[in-house]
Amino acid sequence: MIVNRIGDFGLALGLFLVFATFKTIDYDLLQITTTYFSQTYLTFIGTFSIETISLISFLLFIGAVGKSAQIGLHT
Repeated sequence: MIVNRIGDFGLALGLFLVFATFKTIDYDLLQITTTYFSQTYLTFIGTFSIETISLISFLLFIGAVGKSAQIGLHT
């Protein structure tokens, strides 16, 4: 099912970005270290940049929505 694959892809990208940014996936350490990374940005194609924490949150949200087949991604 396409919805499940979208959820898997979003979750995998989100977890990869968490590990690439914080070098851990332990929730206790993430809670402590997120304040230090609140002003880090990822820059894409020239001048387009996005806050790293916002991108991680969006990807994990897409993973949760896709895995639970919420409205908008259900078929």
